[in-house]
Amino acid sequence: MAIHKKANQLKAGAIISYLQMGVQIIIGLAYTPIMIRLLGQSEYGLYNTVASTISMLSVLRLGFNNSYIRYYSIYKKNDDQKAIERLNGLFLGVFSVIGIIAFICGLYLTNNLSIVFSTGLTTEEYDIAKILMLLLTINLAISFPMSVFSNIISAHERFIFLKSLEIVKHVLGPLVTLPLLLLGFRSIAMVSVTLFVSLLVDVTYIFYVLVVLKNKFLFVKPERALFKDLFAYTAFIAIELIVDQINWNIDKILLGRFKGTAMVAVYSVGYSLYTYYQSFSSSISGVFTPRIHKIVNSEKEKTEKKRELTELFTKVGRIQFIILALIASGVVFFGRYFITEIWAGNEYEHSYIVAVLLIGSASIALIQNIGIEIQRAEFKHQFRSIVYVIMALINLGLSIVLCQKYGAVGSAAGTAISLIVANGIIMNIYYHLRCNIDIIYFWKKILRLALGLIIPFAVGIGINVLWNNTSVVVYLLKILIYTAIYIFSMWIIGMNEYEKNLCKQFLKKLKVKNND
Repeated sequence: MAIHKKANQLKAGAIISYLQMGVQIIIGLAYTPIMIRLLGQSEYGLYNTVASTISMLSVLRLGFNNSYIRYYSIYKKNDDQKAIERLNGLFLGVFSVIGIIAFICGLYLTNNLSIVFSTGLTTEEYDIAKILMLLLTINLAISFPMSVFSNIISAHERFIFLKSLEIVKHVLGPLVTLPLLLLGFRSIAMVSVTLFVSLLVDVTYIFYVLVVLKNKFLFVKPERALFKDLFAYTAFIAIELIVDQINWNIDKILLGRFKGTAMVAVYSVGYSLYTYYQSFSSSISGVFTPRIHKIVNSEKEKTEKKRELTELFTKVGRIQFIILALIASGVVFFGRYFITEIWAGNEYEHSYIVAVLLIGSASIALIQNIGIEIQRAEFKHQFRSIVYVIMALINLGLSIVLCQKYGAVGSAAGTAISLIVANGIIMNIYYHLRCNIDIIYFWKKILRLALGLIIPFAVGIGINVLWNNTSVVVYLLKILIYTAIYIFSMWIIGMNEYEKNLCKQFLKKLKVKNND
């Protein structure tokens, strides 16, 4: 019964993850253009630069978030409840200290804005930037200890509650913020609402952990061996976090410093499309983290573990490919018109190139992102960290040079080159040699699936040539035609019986619910 209940939580968690992602994307697509127009290009760029700067402080997590589930799985397997309580207390204490450090760092940046903005801001913009920096610092500092509670909920595999609350958070923020923007309030009000909603969700997390899950926190001096093992495990994850921040936030900071906030706005529009694209991958893969740790920590033979991990890696990767290939190709064929004519405006034409560069270069990593958790579960993530440090340095060097010459497109190109080298080549070799994943088998299955792209690609090129200048109605018709042909081609040529059955089961459930 317990196993069946957990399986239902896993399936429901995956479904709700996609619902959450869909809600987030719909709200983002509807809300972002309104926000851009009400704030103006300069203040929108200013907000993104400040947010990216504060986001860099999230590296202070040092990988501890990822390590909680690992240790929880080990203690749960041994049915050691006292150890779990000590683990809860240890993590809450560690993250509280990290939150204080983050707050001090944020205050320093708030009072030394010249580190971020060398020139180009008016006195009013500097004042706005200071307030935004302070509010975002408070939000980040609180998020550190509060993340312990969401990790506990995730470790208990209560995905329905966790994902549902995240949906509420994504919906509530814009719903409260939009009327304020329309009334004339600007970025400061927007960030204030974000802080308020985050606090509301955090209080709910605390209530659920303490009252519903009845978890206890035991604050005792941690064992030296545990601390040593914990830091050994998280050290290289921390390096990955630093690298991620360099790859995805440094571009905005460099553009703000060298080219001004307007160029940051151009980059941010393209980057926003990339984040929506990325969420289609990460929303489902995160649900499988506990399962991966169970496979790795099981008593099964190495060959059996390799078979199970490769199977999971390939199954999830193929499903992600089916979804991501539709979106990525859709951005290539229809993204320029959407950005310039519907969403952001003509002054954001280069945002299309930014989006294509980021989406294309990140695609390999996104269909393989459960491999990150496999590495961490096997304690083999150190190599990835080293590779990513090199990648970050290449990205930083290229972006400094290219952003000054080519603006937002140059920054995106620097990131794209580094991602292809690190994720597309080096990490695939490492997966195959060291991580119990048959990467050759994986790519054979992906290439077999990719045959379904031939017809849609030909159609995409054809309808863009035939209908070059379009109205919104014709534009939407082109997308519908392309999507229908993509689904048909994938069903007939690409998908296997397992994937077809997943679709049939999903449609069957929808039909039953509608009949009810």
